[in-house]
Amino acid sequence: MDLELTDSQLGVRDTVRRFAAERLDQAGIETDRTHEFPAAIIKELGELGIMGIFVPETYGGAGMDHVSYALAIEELSVQCAATGVIVSAHSSLAMWPILGLGTEDQKRRFLPEMAAGRHLGCFALTEPQAGSDAAGQKTRALRDGDCYIINGTKNFITNGPQARVAIVFAMTDPAAGHRGISAFIVDTGTPGWQVVRNEDKMGIHGAHSAQLSFSDMRVPADCLLTQEGQGFKVAMKTLDGGRIGIAAQAVGIARAALEASLKYAGERRAFGAPIGSFQAIQWKLADMAVEVDAARLLTLQAAALKDAGAVHTTQSAMAKLFAAETAMKAATEAVQIHGGYGYTREFKVERFFRDAKITEIYEGTSEIQRLVIASHVLGER
Repeated sequence: MDLELTDSQLGVRDTVRRFAAERLDQAGIETDRTHEFPAAIIKELGELGIMGIFVPETYGGAGMDHVSYALAIEELSVQCAATGVIVSAHSSLAMWPILGLGTEDQKRRFLPEMAAGRHLGCFALTEPQAGSDAAGQKTRALRDGDCYIINGTKNFITNGPQARVAIVFAMTDPAAGHRGISAFIVDTGTPGWQVVRNEDKMGIHGAHSAQLSFSDMRVPADCLLTQEGQGFKVAMKTLDGGRIGIAAQAVGIARAALEASLKYAGERRAFGAPIGSFQAIQWKLADMAVEVDAARLLTLQAAALKDAGAVHTTQSAMAKLFAAETAMKAATEAVQIHGGYGYTREFKVERFFRDAKITEIYEGTSEIQRLVIASHVLGER
């Protein structure tokens, strides 16, 4: 693997870094405080080309790669993890299935508006009784002429309230278990689509997670993604890439925690010296720096494999697992380094702490990632 970034990749990173510093520093604080969706920011990111960063120009995207995408998500998440996951869920979970698995008609119908950021996307897989057990779907899709009628409920759907396009999973053959799941591209303006509620979450307040309800929702048959019974495979392939986005988000949170800690360690004095001169603090900072770099390298490796068209299931799981746990550890240490101030809203580290935790849960918990990784390493024996 070539670890040197190209000029275009560096250009994306630097452009998004400037944008995030100028537009998200205070906006991240405000969205966390008000719980408001950052609509103006998303519009600007669409105009900047970030909402369709890896979508080919043919379909209205920027035509970049997944390494550039991972770098962009990291930079956004340094300033605002909520914005990072809004873009990640839209890109990896809603656009990629259409781009990677959809028909030419589906790509031309949905991707241009999504890539421009005018139509936001979401991924409706999780249900009240089907989280890690994705095969435990209860939502049903019944074929009726040239439509499918969908009924069911989904939980914790990022971008659900704002999405115009949703990738919805439903059972078309309940007796077949996971082989009976199918995937559909759904216009959320379809009658029967309902946002039941927004979840009141610990963190990432600007990224809204909703419970959705479908009541006799009629979806055209030509919105079926691939074939009937292929939905589980669609979900697993999509999550392989989605975990790269969440890993990049986690790297951004961890880096923010490290940068805040470095700054505070140089300014805060105790016992007549900056606390950064004490070995106890130095070792925390050293561990954080090593782990942030390691998490980024794992994430970029997974992204590079995806760009190469190579199997990346294990590498994405490794990146997501390590980066998420690094974010949680780095945020915890940042609060500790800040002492009592770290527990107040005067400093950003308490937000990093709240935002970090979800990275160990969504798009596959850390326990699920370990199962994926263990299955691979045991299979190599």
